[in-house]
Amino acid sequence: MSQSIRTPVVAHDDEHRDRHQHADNSPPRRSRIAGGLAALACAACCALPLLIAAGVLTGAGAALLEKTLLAVAAGLTALALGMWWLHRHRSARRAAAGCGCGC
Repeated sequence: MSQSIRTPVVAHDDEHRDRHQHADNSPPRRSRIAGGLAALACAACCALPLLIAAGVLTGAGAALLEKTLLAVAAGLTALALGMWWLHRHRSARRAAAGCGCGC
């Protein structure tokens, strides 16, 4: 009579899965705040014609404010994207180094 040899089944247990860290791809809070401020600066820039029509701003003041708001919005957008990239980069490095099991 021949006996069949059973091969052990290796399953990933919960402890093994808990040791795996995944990279966090969501934007951090500081990046979302900077993006929100950039959107607010864009909205204020779009409201300039209404402020001119209401007599709150003169044409020269609106022109100066428009250039300033566009520069601030562009700077905040670049800052938000840079912080998000840095967060993803660090998170991916932490996830790759944190496993320790050779996967």
